[in-house]
Amino acid sequence: MIKKLLIFCSILFTFQFMVLAQTGNIKPLTIGEIRTIKSKILNEDRTVNIYLPQNFDKTKSYPIIYLLDGSMNEDFIHVTGLVQFFNLMYSVPETIVVGIANIDRKRDFTFHTDLKDLQKDYPTTGHSDKFINFLEKELKPYIESQFKTTDKYLFGQSLGGLLATEILLKKPEMFNNYFIISPSLWWDDESLLKQANQLLTKIPDSKKFIYVSVGKGEHPVMVKDAEDLYDILKKSNKKNWTVEYKMMETDNHATILHRSLYEGLVKLFPYKEPK
Repeated sequence: MIKKLLIFCSILFTFQFMVLAQTGNIKPLTIGEIRTIKSKILNEDRTVNIYLPQNFDKTKSYPIIYLLDGSMNEDFIHVTGLVQFFNLMYSVPETIVVGIANIDRKRDFTFHTDLKDLQKDYPTTGHSDKFINFLEKELKPYIESQFKTTDKYLFGQSLGGLLATEILLKKPEMFNNYFIISPSLWWDDESLLKQANQLLTKIPDSKKFIYVSVGKGEHPVMVKDAEDLYDILKKSNKKNWTVEYKMMETDNHATILHRSLYEGLVKLFPYKEPK
């Protein structure tokens, strides 16, 4: 009996040693940082998820992508993977991604409407002006105080695409590159789209890349509005603007974002065979 017990203890000890040996090399997989910003404009704390390139060097300057819907359980992980892939396989430079986590996207991404049905369906709506001020006066200055930056990108889909369009038309200098995916331009009876031509006359003709995309399987109004936005931007005759449009033939509103961002990045950074 004692002999069997000793054998059992020996086997158990060996097993535990093997487990410890296997787990002894575990360490966290880190792709960036999570930071909290106290916003006086929004009167709340905001979380930002920051992806840093693998060879990040604080003495170097980097392009910055500001990603709307940038929570960990939203678009942050798959978009950072896309950016890393384009750095690996295409000519995209090493880039920092700032994912802006949501608290209330319906509040933050929509401007005021007097339409009663929208007020009923979106009771917190109509505060994009505050959120844009937060981006312009708090978040961007904070990021630029922490990192050396070059080009600035804004990625937005759906209501995020509505916000990106509003910023392009009202505060265009905030970003150099706009990726506007399936924008919810139906908001407030398409009032932003109706103001677009007038707003564009006030915008200086400084260098910009603007990519608009929509899925063929989306609501017909969404498709029409995205096409109309592209046409308006193209006809604005901004000589220093590159305006691109992509109809995603096999996508709907739920599936479009990743594949569409891929296509947009290809337009901006076309693949070149290595020499």
